[in-house]
Amino acid sequence: MLGRFSLRARLLFGVVLLAAVGLAVADAATYVSLRSFQLDQVDAALDAGHVHVEHMAYPPTHGFGGSGESTEPTGDGPPAQGIDWYALTTLGGRVVLGHFLVRSDDPPPKLPSHVSIPAKPSRGSERVAYFTVHAASGDDSYRVRASIDPLRPGRILFVAASLNGVNDTLHRLMLVELLVSGAVLIAIAALGLWVVRLGLRPLREIEATAATIASGDLSRRVERAEPRTEVGRLGLSLNAMLAQIESAFKAREESEGRLRRFIADASHELRTPLAAIRAYAELFGRGAAERPDDLERSMSGISRESERMSVLVDDLLLLARLDEGRPLERAPVDLAEIAGEAVDAARVVDRDRPIEASLEPAVVLGDRDRLRQVVDNLLANVRSHTPPGTEVEVGVHSIDGKAVLRVSDAGPGFTEEEATQVFQRFYRVDSSRARASGGVGLGLSIVAAVAQAHGGDATARPALGGGATFVVTIPALLDTTIA
Repeated sequence: MLGRFSLRARLLFGVVLLAAVGLAVADAATYVSLRSFQLDQVDAALDAGHVHVEHMAYPPTHGFGGSGESTEPTGDGPPAQGIDWYALTTLGGRVVLGHFLVRSDDPPPKLPSHVSIPAKPSRGSERVAYFTVHAASGDDSYRVRASIDPLRPGRILFVAASLNGVNDTLHRLMLVELLVSGAVLIAIAALGLWVVRLGLRPLREIEATAATIASGDLSRRVERAEPRTEVGRLGLSLNAMLAQIESAFKAREESEGRLRRFIADASHELRTPLAAIRAYAELFGRGAAERPDDLERSMSGISRESERMSVLVDDLLLLARLDEGRPLERAPVDLAEIAGEAVDAARVVDRDRPIEASLEPAVVLGDRDRLRQVVDNLLANVRSHTPPGTEVEVGVHSIDGKAVLRVSDAGPGFTEEEATQVFQRFYRVDSSRARASGGVGLGLSIVAAVAQAHGGDATARPALGGGATFVVTIPALLDTTIA
């Protein structure tokens, strides 16, 4: 049932209920303790006054505890202090001495038909019992002392005192307790409401922050989140979670943006060779088959553009497989050997370009074909973006447990800003769509993707005085033995 109420209401209800139970227990204990104390006081007064009642009921020479034969009680004498009523009866309940009431207008106590008095003396030589009875009429009550003197075993002496004063005191105490308890509960409720509101204020701020974030503002954070309190620690956790969510959203947006650009660029790159193939096919359809020169031109064009499109598709498929995290072949490979093969092939392709090689053994665990593709792409990138005859340096070294491949050229280079983007797919320092020279902008993307798939990375930086340097770092094997 309480689950339908707010946390503030439940906390306040719990505090007030706990305080009410505590006050009720304290009030009851106080009431019972005072009542017991006052009854003990009345009993003590009855003990002190019953001696006077004995003298009132019997002559001094024949009272309780006297010697010789006793006479019938007379009932004469002054009233005993602290005694409002007394009577003398037989064990069967017959009244020997008429009721004597100090305040004659008050109703006498209503004695029970049977009084249980201890068999052994409890007050000196007397057998005494105490009990509380109501008045014969009205709402008054009396505290009664019943005793049997051993010299008169057949008689019971009753002395009683009105409890009106005690009851008035207890009623006044109860009224005071109710008023004080009510005031205390109201004060606790007011103070508890203030404390609960103060304590839950951070939760309201978290609620407002969550609403703002739900509306689209992912930069909002919970303010005044301190680790000293539970709510503060909750705020810190939420801030950490919100930071991760914001980063994830930004990463997703960036990924979606890259995907859109990738699709647009891929479509553009595929459209170009497809358009050329279509043009050559139309040329063939217009009679090129009957003209040997046009036929050769059409067939060679279709073959060239098909090859170009195949290379592009292969590169896209390779990047897709690397993005999916598909495992590559793993075997010990000497990166220096691979780089040497790539340098020899590059010298054959471009005989006029001087290529210096400084190769030291550096064994890595990887895919030989993909690592060879990394070196080939870096050298192809140099041929595409530097003038003929530009010097190139290729180096392979082992540094701090890593195999480092470095390819440097003395070409026009690029800026620091461009260096951070050269590994993006379809990116070119020359933003022109013309393809008179160079590839489609996937070569360096493949370099970076293959390096990451081998647990390494690829970086680019401009060289002082012009030129560019590309560095690929891959973890080296401690055991350099190649099977």
